Amino acid sequence: MKNGKSATRTFAMVWGVLFLLAGVSGFVPGLWHEAPAHYPDLAVDSFYGDALGLFPVNILHNIVHIVFGLWGLAASKSHGAAKGYAKVVAVAYALLVVLGLIPAFNTTFGLIPIFGNDVLLHVFLAAPAAYFGFFHKDAAAHRR
Repeated sequence: MKNGKSATRTFAMVWGVLFLLAGVSGFVPGLWHEAPAHYPDLAVDSFYGDALGLFPVNILHNIVHIVFGLWGLAASKSHGAAKGYAKVVAVAYALLVVLGLIPAFNTTFGLIPIFGNDVLLHVFLAAPAAYFGFFHKDAAAHRR
């Protein structure tokens, strides 16, 4: 890239912004809706509902997204940090996909909802992260 910013660093910045927006959306009235009666019980039910009316969240889920967002923005400052961030996002969210498909674990022990549309969303978060973390070779990073 012309400005010396690698595609992996750009990935970390974009994912950071997306995670921040996702985390904040779980607190915004109108973007967050209370959990329907058929949702499983959680030990932590503050802000338990659907972000954007689609994705099950609670306060802990929102905080995790905000942390991943801030981390992504910080990681976008260097190629190595961005690469490490992408690897962790890939592995963590792939694990969440698997856990979200297993009814006994899809509330992460009653703490964080990871079922329903979250499973597919986690696939879409993990796949590009796996690409940038494990497979993509940034030309700008290799020239240094």
